[in-house]
Amino acid sequence: MKVIILPEVQEYLDSLVPILYEKEYFGFEESAIGYVDELIANIKTSLHRLPHKPASVYFDQYEKDMHYAAFKVNPRTTWYAFFTKYSENGTTIYLIQRIENNHTIAHYL
Repeated sequence: MKVIILPEVQEYLDSLVPILYEKEYFGFEESAIGYVDELIANIKTSLHRLPHKPASVYFDQYEKDMHYAAFKVNPRTTWYAFFTKYSENGTTIYLIQRIENNHTIAHYL
């Protein structure tokens, strides 16, 4: 099993750190970095074990036939990793196409 995060998704996650700190979700920038790093690590280590659901038609604008898995990081926030899954040389590959949270996309799920 291998998880690949598209560069634009990684850029989004990297840009999330200063936003989380500036909006005072975290008191220290290091805490915001840890939050994002933990989210990425959680996706990479547990995506294959979580239930996958087909993404709604709304998400076809980004990529067709995606699925998603939910990652609850605290009582108020759930992150959704949207991905396509394929096999290459006997290895299952999860290609992360998009990451969003419940505050922005819950009404599309």
